Parts: sequence; structure tokens; C-alpha cells
Amino acid sequence: MHLAYPVVLAVLLFCTGLYGVLARRNAILVLMSVELMLNAVNLNLVAFDVWLRDALHAGQALTLFTIAIAAAEIGIGLAIVLAVHRNRGTSDIDRLRDTAETDEADALPDDPDARPDGAAPGTADQATATAGKAKKAEATA
Repeated sequence: MHLAYPVVLAVLLFCTGLYGVLARRNAILVLMSVELMLNAVNLNLVAFDVWLRDALHAGQALTLFTIAIAAAEIGIGLAIVLAVHRNRGTSDIDRLRDTAETDEADALPDDPDARPDGAAPGTADQATATAGKAKKAEATA
């Protein structure tokens, strides 16, 4: 068999995965596209290993490591996607923002000594915090 057949198939798989990563909005579909790209790399590793007739079969050994890394990546990736979906209610990549993003209204101190006027937290602060959260929700929608 010629080397061109598996290489062309690997290029097609990689391009399909690259399109999926760039065009998809769902995080799970992006993870599946990354898996397609890794499988294209595995196909190339095995094809070149057979073509070079390597006595150590280094391409096949690297393929096994890549498969193990891909399995770990999918396990961790799906756990992250499920946690984000539980917290945010969506797995749409465009709607997700950095989880460390904070709003000034969320960072209001509850300690009266830390407040500049010494007043206790009241309904005005709660209304400001609610308005800030609504503004943040509008920005992500």
C-alpha cells in the first residue's frame, strides 16, 4: 500500500476536526473535534512507522501514549463541561465567560468596619448587587 492513502485520510480527518473546533459552539462537539485531530495524528504515526519499517515500532508506541492522553483529556474535559453546565445552565462556548470574572457589585464588603461610612449593609447595597448581577447576565446573554 502506498503511503499517500493513509496520509490523505489523516489530512481529511485533521481538517474535519479543525473545522469542528473553529466552527462549533457546543463544548462537547469541540472536544469530539479535538479527538478527530488526535486520531489523524495517530493514523500518521502508524502509517509512517509501517512505511519506515522501524524495528522498535516507535510510531505505534507513541500512538498508544496519544490514545492514553486523549482518554484522560476527554475524561477531564467532560467533567469540566458538566460542572460548567450545572453552574451556568449552558455549554455554549460563546456564552461562557471567564469564571474568575467579578463585578464590583459582587465584591461589596459585608463588614461594617470595612465600609467607608461605617453603615451596616442594607437594602440599597442589595439592590446595587442585584442590578450588577442583572447587568452581568445581560452582558453574557
